[in-house]
Amino acid sequence: MNFKDKIAVVTGGAQGIGRCIAEEFLKAGAHVCVIDKQPGNHFVGDIADKQVLERFAREVIQKYGRVDYLINNALPLMKGIDECSYEEFQYAMSVGVTAPFYLSKLFSSYFAEGAAIVNISSSRDRMSQPQTESYTAAKGGIAALTHALAVSLAGRVRVNSISPGWIDTAYTVYEGPDATQQPVGRVGNPMDIANMVLFLCSDKATFITGENICIDGGMTHQMIYHGDHGWKLNK
Repeated sequence: MNFKDKIAVVTGGAQGIGRCIAEEFLKAGAHVCVIDKQPGNHFVGDIADKQVLERFAREVIQKYGRVDYLINNALPLMKGIDECSYEEFQYAMSVGVTAPFYLSKLFSSYFAEGAAIVNISSSRDRMSQPQTESYTAAKGGIAALTHALAVSLAGRVRVNSISPGWIDTAYTVYEGPDATQQPVGRVGNPMDIANMVLFLCSDKATFITGENICIDGGMTHQMIYHGDHGWKLNK
């Protein structure tokens, strides 16, 4: 896929999945604008801060005059009901839901023809582990925000989301139960997500909007019962 001279914005793009997405856009010829809290050769700032978002958006528009692709990837805080404070839960919402909404709003008048937004949700938008409420709620929120934006921006911007399952950002190769518990027989890596992001932004996906695509090796579709196929519940 060729993205020569396209403008791609990636939040949380300094490490992990976000870094992989940014690198793949660069390889395909795009100009990439990254915002991340981590120090580096990018816009450094906390996207939970409204003024930071406004400064970042202003810098992108002043430099390029338009946005072709917005990838809302930044990672919300994960804490559960026993330990998560009101302020921490609000912070997770700010990073995971409010910032993607506000960046979409700030760039609304500057999206180029054929523009696309891709939101990174999680398979936790449909399933949970104990003590993950802040992260899970944020990921559920961005999945719902996706179809709302797709309708509001219809005809101007396509909006989709991706729900990754277990993605090992260090590209560790797992064996045994960690791998075989997933129908595809392996743990995912950032390229599994980056490939879909670039596809959804490409002209191969012009009939896709408002969708949430789960990339989890089939894990969320596998029914598990105690004692079935060797599975055991230990509590």
